[in-house]
Amino acid sequence: MTATPAATPLSDAEYRAKTSAVLARIESTIDRWLQDDVIDIDTLRTGGLLELSFPNGSKIVLNTQPPLHELWMAARRGGYHYHHVDGRWIDREGSEFFEALSACASEQAGKALRFAPPQ
Repeated sequence: MTATPAATPLSDAEYRAKTSAVLARIESTIDRWLQDDVIDIDTLRTGGLLELSFPNGSKIVLNTQPPLHELWMAARRGGYHYHHVDGRWIDREGSEFFEALSACASEQAGKALRFAPPQ
């Protein structure tokens, strides 16, 4: 097992800005898919928590963890904790957040879906 890279130090304000941008990007992607009739995923955002509800009744829950400066994802295949490393959100196994979110969403939607990080 390879060592997980160390998290990039962030101030609380930087952490809030980065996680807000991530959640906003996910919401805008889902809104675009709805407009383009790709898939109807319902979203519910409460502060730093974003719940994605798929047509088959399954969910993905994304949650910010300000005290830890982490971003968490809970999906059918499991729960994941991501920390910010050099501009990307990486979990303890080295997996990148948007790649994992895309894989989980595709699995739960039954079709290929791709999320991309904010620019």
